[in-house]
Amino acid sequence: MSKNIIVIIPAYNEESSIGKVIAEIPKIVSEIIVVNNNSTDATAEVAKKAGATVLFQPNAGYGNACLKGMEYISEKNIKPEIVVFLDGDYSDYPSELTKIVAPIIEDDIDFVVGARVKELREAGSMTFPQRFGNGLATKLMALFFNSKYTDLGPFRAIKYEKLLQLNMEDKTYGWTVEMQLKALKRNFSYTEIAVPYRNRIGVSKVSGTVKGAIFAGVKILTWIFKYSFKK
Repeated sequence: MSKNIIVIIPAYNEESSIGKVIAEIPKIVSEIIVVNNNSTDATAEVAKKAGATVLFQPNAGYGNACLKGMEYISEKNIKPEIVVFLDGDYSDYPSELTKIVAPIIEDDIDFVVGARVKELREAGSMTFPQRFGNGLATKLMALFFNSKYTDLGPFRAIKYEKLLQLNMEDKTYGWTVEMQLKALKRNFSYTEIAVPYRNRIGVSKVSGTVKGAIFAGVKILTWIFKYSFKK
């Protein structure tokens, strides 16, 4: 796998997990970017010590952090061929990255989502709001767009040129569903790869609170209905 691959990891108060995530990312990756999303702990220091490029994004929001990583990439002289998005909480298995990028490298697929299938999930790793939200969102996308998605998993890979075509804009929890919807609307080729999933280190900023879960659900549904009636 001799592709130029860059990983973007949004991180907010992940000092206990970020070092583990970085250490287990396969060596085929050219650069690991950790976007410190205004953390109040030592996330940035740990990430830098582990060998990552650390960026600072003071504006809260998962999408804001991802957009900051993309801005950094846009300023590089040599652009990547593939961009991988991965959470910093150690719930995903970074070593699975080779499987996530394989369809792009071997089969010229545009976009790959790591699907957190039930058989490979650790007990308790996805809360009821997460499971319900994922199920509802993917069913609505199947209904409105005839999509084959089964998950909105954050562990994903996409060709850099295709990522630019999406004109990503969501600054918070709608980032993942926005990417999947726009990929559908632009007729990108896509697939899912089943990945294992475990209980995260620390408390989730989204599913760990009622407010976060509700806000995330509203954002997801807003994007779906926005695109359902958009010509």
